[in-house]
Amino acid sequence: MKIFKSFNILNKEINFNESVGFVPTMGSLHKGHLSLIKFAKSKTKKTLVSIFVNPSQFNDKKDFTQYPRNFKNDISILRKLKVDYVFLPSNKEIYKYGVNKKIKIIKKDIVLCAKYRKGHFQGVLAVMNRFMYNINASHVFLGEKDFQQIYLIKKYLQKKFKSKIVSCKTIRNSNKLPLSSRNILLSKKFIKRSEKISKLLFNFKKILLSNLGNIKLLENYKSQIRNFCDKIEYLEIRNYKNLSKNFSRKNFRIFIAYWQNGTRLIDNL
Repeated sequence: MKIFKSFNILNKEINFNESVGFVPTMGSLHKGHLSLIKFAKSKTKKTLVSIFVNPSQFNDKKDFTQYPRNFKNDISILRKLKVDYVFLPSNKEIYKYGVNKKIKIIKKDIVLCAKYRKGHFQGVLAVMNRFMYNINASHVFLGEKDFQQIYLIKKYLQKKFKSKIVSCKTIRNSNKLPLSSRNILLSKKFIKRSEKISKLLFNFKKILLSNLGNIKLLENYKSQIRNFCDKIEYLEIRNYKNLSKNFSRKNFRIFIAYWQNGTRLIDNL
């Protein structure tokens, strides 16, 4: 396994003429990341994983500081997985002088997390733009837990680069809670509360699939979910193709963001 810290050396050492799968992460790796990496390994000849906690996508400095980091353990995991390449850039390497730390998005797309986390996706797009400009991978693998993130990356960056964006299913625990690096910040008590929220969401989706008219139960489900968290930031149903509120039984998706003991969690299904 080769470790790089600069784009220049990375591009000298990696042959991008062959099939290379790129998995961008912010570290604190869990089974969701491992699933992405294993899938990338099965679909491409070589696999590159990056670890970079991107400051420009945090709208709260405290959140950035508290974000889980365990580089030593991450490297150990990647070695066991026999990943070919690992990229560990510094902030200066990503945001050299004159490089934009934000990419604008249109008003229409400022919904869901983009509405409540001001500047978040602008920062995500900026770092992904840097990665995709400098890393000519054949495929980029991203998890659907961050569904809105994938949607915006495809919309704003896909046409600029040759890399194909591959969406991978959300990995959940046995009680349907999506795996997240932020879960490590929660005690067992709060994990169990979040698991109850996940089960409510799955139940609600099942009811909507049988009859979309049951959308009138949205407020009822909100009330139930509030019993298991600090507060709901949003609980919305949208068309997964364009994130509009014009949806049908064939193209709807449920989106939620809520706070659990001071930690912000998201899900969609």
